[in-house]
Amino acid sequence: MKRQISKSFLATLAFAALILIWHPAYPQEQRGQTSYMAVDIKEPFAAIKERMTAAKPGIEKKHQSLLDERYDLSNKPKANATMSRGKAVQGGVRVKLSTGMTWEQLSSASPDEIRGKDLFPKGFYPLPHPNHPEGGMLFPRFEIDEIKKQEGRDLTRFDLDFDLPDQFLPEFPPPIFLTTRPDLGDVSKGKLVTIENYYELFNGILNPKQLEGVRLLVTPFPQQQFNQTEDRRSDRPSRGVTCFDCHANGHSNGATHLAGDTRPQAFRHRIDTPSLRGVNIQRLFGSQRSLKTVEDFTEFEQRAAYFDGDPVIATKKGVNILERGSQVHDMAEVQELLDFPPAPKLDVYGKLDPKKATPAELRGQAIFFGKGNCVSCHVPPYYTDNLTHNLHAERFYKPVMINGMMASTDGPIKTFPLSGIRDSPPYLHDGRLLTLDDTVEFFNLVLGTKLTPDEKQDLVAFLLTL
Repeated sequence: MKRQISKSFLATLAFAALILIWHPAYPQEQRGQTSYMAVDIKEPFAAIKERMTAAKPGIEKKHQSLLDERYDLSNKPKANATMSRGKAVQGGVRVKLSTGMTWEQLSSASPDEIRGKDLFPKGFYPLPHPNHPEGGMLFPRFEIDEIKKQEGRDLTRFDLDFDLPDQFLPEFPPPIFLTTRPDLGDVSKGKLVTIENYYELFNGILNPKQLEGVRLLVTPFPQQQFNQTEDRRSDRPSRGVTCFDCHANGHSNGATHLAGDTRPQAFRHRIDTPSLRGVNIQRLFGSQRSLKTVEDFTEFEQRAAYFDGDPVIATKKGVNILERGSQVHDMAEVQELLDFPPAPKLDVYGKLDPKKATPAELRGQAIFFGKGNCVSCHVPPYYTDNLTHNLHAERFYKPVMINGMMASTDGPIKTFPLSGIRDSPPYLHDGRLLTLDDTVEFFNLVLGTKLTPDEKQDLVAFLLTL
């Protein structure tokens, strides 16, 4: 009798396992074989480099074809629109539509119709890493060149180069504005802050604790692709990367990476480096991680994000364990000082001064607070509600594999502050939207706000004043 019960129980378990494996809600390929990366690499570094260098042209050609299919990548500056230090802001909608389709026709269709007829613009799909199966930190060439010039440290990867053209990235180096010394304006003096010059730039402006925080933010520490091991992606053994290698001057240079939170690799999301400006008014940190303090964010980056969320590989490559009570606190205090750029057309409530604004900007503000309903998430004066929101953009498209990335769902995304938004292209958490015009079109479609072409232009005009 006991044997019969046991067999029946095993049969039930086997049947349940089959359901889990074959039921459409649990496709087998959605679960990775392991959560861990390989630690004991048997292939010599020279062989790894030779193999990956040979594969590089084909990988980059495939990714460039994807970008060309999605976007107009030409250099088209917006008239009379610049970033804080004068770099031109790119204008126009760069996302390409299907042949014969217009934005007005698309916005009048239902999500089910767009999904069924495969009409969702390719540029609105999640954007894959330039080599999604490999991933890892990837820096624009201007950042690489300046770091090499100042420090002799090389952030070049032998297997991959950065993908987006410079005109769609933040100005470099970006200015630094301090909440404690707004009278000084840009305290960077047009320089990229590094371990070579941080002391001369900030001595006499910051207190000793904050100076130590800056030093740590520009000190190289080992990272997944830049370290001493045979499975690095730099030609020479590397001292590593710094916080400010991505968050250049406490802002962003557009450097990209993959979020370490998710497995398997195909389901990981590309990250566009968010700005650290305005950290003092924010209550959530990271594009989607929802870390509750900047101290948590700072420590998380060193322990987890630097090593793709794998503490085992981090131990091998030399994880830098920061001391929470002093080092983490010092770094966080500096980040809390980074201010948004000046917005001379706004009053103390974050609204336009009618005496300074143009008619188009004022119309755009009315749309922002009215028909566009942007204010539901982006609340003045800094234009964030300090929450995350799930846009459920997957209503408009079927899950599809794109260059090694499974485009399925985005999940909750942090409401980024819109203050100084002109300085922070590209847009959305993964950088899939190259211009503010693209961003307005994306939200007009996904949220169904039915804006007219003129209303869209006025809304962009308002966003450029923030």
